[in-house]
Amino acid sequence: MNASAQQHGSILPEEAAHFGSMAAEWWDPKGSSAMLHKLNPPRLRHVRETIDRHWGLDPTGLRPLAGRRVADIGCGAGLLAEPLARLGADMVAVDAAAENIAVAKVHAQRQGLTIDYRHGGFEVLAGEKFDLVTSMEVIEHVADPASFVAGLADLLAPDGILILSTPNRSPLSRLALIGIAEGFGMIPKGTHDWSRFLTPDELAAHVEAAGLRVIDRKGLSFSITSGFQLSDDVTLDYFLTAVR
Repeated sequence: MNASAQQHGSILPEEAAHFGSMAAEWWDPKGSSAMLHKLNPPRLRHVRETIDRHWGLDPTGLRPLAGRRVADIGCGAGLLAEPLARLGADMVAVDAAAENIAVAKVHAQRQGLTIDYRHGGFEVLAGEKFDLVTSMEVIEHVADPASFVAGLADLLAPDGILILSTPNRSPLSRLALIGIAEGFGMIPKGTHDWSRFLTPDELAAHVEAAGLRVIDRKGLSFSITSGFQLSDDVTLDYFLTAVR
């Protein structure tokens, strides 16, 4: 972790180093980020359903984010940023690991996508405004969750949407993500610290303290037959959506 990233208060250097070490395999659906590849389809489904409902968009439209600025905070090597760009977004994506940003830039260029990738925390976007801000499975890795949420809230334009996702601090998440997923090598050991997980009520409190209003909570559950899917069960993992 270099000094330029350390100057951003939202970043834990050890977390950035951990995820940066996975950069080379980020786009390999069978590599160390395999679980993120499995998470991406329900993530995108939730984002699409949310923007269509909030902005009254045509659910069959191919580029619903055309003309809108979107920021993905903690973007990794771009698994979510790229499909959002394909949906028409003026896309900005930020990550604490320089290695991830380097991989993301090359991959996007090869796909013919224009994405403004930046190295650092949300602080590098200070003063800018976005119609949609996403941060998926990130808040459990930051230095101060309350300050992180406040920083994301400051990025929202009028009528903007904030979508967060994170594991719930529950017995099920401890068993599934640490006991099983890390224990059996499905994700790299040390990826999660269960004590840093936030319950939906705790995250909602941070969001409301930042001056936003929670409009939706949606669960992300897992089954052996169908994999990860959206559900009303927030026990394992969940999305929280907020507006000003």
